[in-house]
Amino acid sequence: MVIRSVPRTLALAASALLALGTAAACGSGSSGSTDGRVDVVAAFYPLQYVAERVGGDAVRVTNLAKPGAEPHDLELNPGQVGQISDADVIVYLDGFQPAVDDAIKQVGGDRSFDVAAVEPLHDATAGGHEHEGEEAAAEEKAGAKDPHVWLDPTRLATIGDKLAERLGKADPGRAADYTARAQALRTELTALDQEYAQGLRNCQRRELVTAHTAFGYLAARYQLEQVGISGITPEDEPSPKRLAEVADEAKEHGATTIFFETLVSPKVAETIAREIGASTAVLDPIEGLSDGGGDYASVMRTNLSALKSALSCS
Repeated sequence: MVIRSVPRTLALAASALLALGTAAACGSGSSGSTDGRVDVVAAFYPLQYVAERVGGDAVRVTNLAKPGAEPHDLELNPGQVGQISDADVIVYLDGFQPAVDDAIKQVGGDRSFDVAAVEPLHDATAGGHEHEGEEAAAEEKAGAKDPHVWLDPTRLATIGDKLAERLGKADPGRAADYTARAQALRTELTALDQEYAQGLRNCQRRELVTAHTAFGYLAARYQLEQVGISGITPEDEPSPKRLAEVADEAKEHGATTIFFETLVSPKVAETIAREIGASTAVLDPIEGLSDGGGDYASVMRTNLSALKSALSCS
């Protein structure tokens, strides 16, 4: 789950997309909608959430990433490339899903809306706890960016505002409606931000030990210190040295909980927890939802409850 200065090379997917893009481009630029709604393609769940909230019943939103699957590993089938080709607006985060980036280059035209251009991304180590010589330092040198901007509700509100402007350009007759819904979403996200600020104001600990460093924006917003076991890319196995470092630091700060996430194996978190006599709990980066997994706001509130318990907040 890492954004690098040069997107990862997926040779087979890229070749397939080149062929598919040539065929799909014949229909590019028209939604084909017969009911007057704007066709929006969202690359993964948080962008779907914003598009649905801002668009309301004026839009039809398609999420390219299936529930329960890691969105950055997404490989597109021909039908999904066709959906990108036919969409009126494509909401994505450049660098997060290489297959989506390739398809947009081939058939997206000028209909794409890159949220990274709205809210510039932090370096991968921003908001986290840095250790000289560890995986995080290597990622920083490689130009890695943290994509998880939606975990700061105030930043997500800004994305909603800008998406309303983009939808208004695609559908001028309902521009005022999009603006009004974005303002309503901002009000709700501001309230959520205040809940977090209040809930995490008085805590016995402020160190957040996570399986990987997906929570930099959240940590920076609420004055927490993130200690990530495996860096920002969860697929990378942490070295024995790194495991020992995290265990020592967790002991030093009296950590009672090691967090893992819903779409990634808890094995590494459990290893650290056994080492220091701590428990494990879920902290969801909300890249995607499990089946029946609520929505962005409810999962954020579940995360807040888990944080308050783990950090002994009053």
